[in-house]
Amino acid sequence: MTTPRFVTWEPTVGQSIIDEFKAKPGALLPLLHAIQDRFSYIPEEAIALIASSLKLSRAEVHGVISFYHHFRTKQPGRHVVEVCRAEACQALGSRRLEAHAKSALGVEYHQTTSDYNITLEPVYCLGNCSCGPSVRVGDEVYADMDNQRFDELISSLKTERLEVQ
Repeated sequence: MTTPRFVTWEPTVGQSIIDEFKAKPGALLPLLHAIQDRFSYIPEEAIALIASSLKLSRAEVHGVISFYHHFRTKQPGRHVVEVCRAEACQALGSRRLEAHAKSALGVEYHQTTSDYNITLEPVYCLGNCSCGPSVRVGDEVYADMDNQRFDELISSLKTERLEVQ
């Protein structure tokens, strides 16, 4: 399981990412993905830099960010837990799992637990339809998820692994 890295917004790094993409046709979406990949979200400060560099208004950039559910403008928790909401997973019980996840974590979708450990997000297909309901954390997809397995997964995310060297 991959653990996201926390990277503080640095305008010079952000500008170098912008400079890498700004001359390419259709630069906005790949640029937003690159910013979010680097910082785990798109900081408000980045929006003005992006708009200026691409000769767009801040409203246009914000409109694209708010249109696509994948983009976030707030630092997520250490782990982003995505619950599949596609029809196949719903048919296999994802609505019950979704309700359990919200209750167990004490958050709604797009919110982060008070300890900043977990951000809960909906996702609309993980491509694991026959094995649903499915949950993704980082690059790992967990199939046949039920309430007990969800609780075990969350518990494992709260446990820090230490490497002895």
